[in-house]
Amino acid sequence: MLNITEQAKRQLKNILDTHVKMPQARLRLCDRGGGELGLGIDIEEPEDNIIEYQGSRIMVVKRQLASRLDAITIDVDNTANGQELVICGNIAG
Repeated sequence: MLNITEQAKRQLKNILDTHVKMPQARLRLCDRGGGELGLGIDIEEPEDNIIEYQGSRIMVVKRQLASRLDAITIDVDNTANGQELVICGNIAG
């Protein structure tokens, strides 16, 4: 399964709390093709894997995609412009 650092979970929760006003909405990690991952806003579906932080459901990943993310880590880098989420690794198969 996908690895997410505590710092990244905190950042994801902050993004969700700050930018999303629908209580049932989550951040969704999605496959953009060509080995690229992206984040969007979506509604949780029954077959999704759920990522929680401090009792809140912050991110969802389709089960098919989640099974290919063992080598992926989401972390936070401190840059001159502040903290930025980074996705490291490659999607399997």
